[in-house]
This record gives sequence, structure tokens and C-alpha cells, in this order.
Amino acid sequence: MRLRVEFTTEPFDLDRMPAHAEAARDALQGSGLDAVDVGPFGNTAEGRADSVLAAVEQVLRTSLGAGATRVSLQVNVVDEESAQ
Repeated sequence: MRLRVEFTTEPFDLDRMPAHAEAARDALQGSGLDAVDVGPFGNTAEGRADSVLAAVEQVLRTSLGAGATRVSLQVNVVDEESAQ
């Protein structure tokens, strides 16, 4: 099974990237997931279910540990055929 995760961290800071957003970005980019897209208002990635779930745990731990007060998260099952 493949999953797609989308998430944002708060509080927002329009002047600079908050430490919690940097921590989440680093955790996601180091996860080895496919199709990682890191943006100023949200992040997405896809991969095998076990890899995505492990990455979600790491993103939550690191971003909350770095000062996030909220992490909004959505996980969807991705159609295997459309992912290829």
C-alpha cells in the first residue's frame, strides 16, 4: 500500500522559517520517501505505508520538540497505478 502525507506546522512566521518548520522539513527530506514537496505553507510526500508512517512519527516528534504548537496532518491511500 502507498500513502501520501500532507502536513503543516504552526505557529506561522511570515518573516522567517520557524525552527519547528525547519525540523519538520529536515525530518521529511531525510526520510527517503518519494515525491517529497516542501513548501512555505505545507509539505507532502509519498511512499510505502510503513515508510510514511515512520516519517510521520519523526515529523511529529521533531516539530513538536522544536516548538510547534499545532501540526495539521492528512494521510491518504494512493492508487498504486496512478503513482507510477
